[in-house]
Amino acid sequence: MGNVYQILADTVLTIHLLVVAFVLFGLVLVLAGNGLGWRWVNNLWFRLAHLGAIAIVVAEAWLGIVCPLTTLEIWLRSKAGIDGYTGSFIEHWLQQILYYDAPAWVFIAAYTVFGLVVVATWWWFPPRSRR
Repeated sequence: MGNVYQILADTVLTIHLLVVAFVLFGLVLVLAGNGLGWRWVNNLWFRLAHLGAIAIVVAEAWLGIVCPLTTLEIWLRSKAGIDGYTGSFIEHWLQQILYYDAPAWVFIAAYTVFGLVVVATWWWFPPRSRR
């Protein structure tokens, strides 16, 4: 059964990485896409999902809440009988990309500034609905 928990933990970690990629590259797409004339980057639903994702990250940072995906991954790894962050190839490299050691204020400041840039893009490049 531990192997199933290991696979589930790796899956949660992969989903977490995809969320991070969406937040980071979503902003890049909005900025670059508007410069290149790509209308789809201003789709209202895309922009709302992007704004909502970074808003959650900023709120978690300010409130001192550990991301539920991190909490779930740690729980699954403990159920798999894995101590700390040793394990599969996927787990090792995704964690190298996602997790850094720094004081909390560094993350709060970085997430807040990033979130403010995302909000500013709503004024620079307002989202558009299909109508």
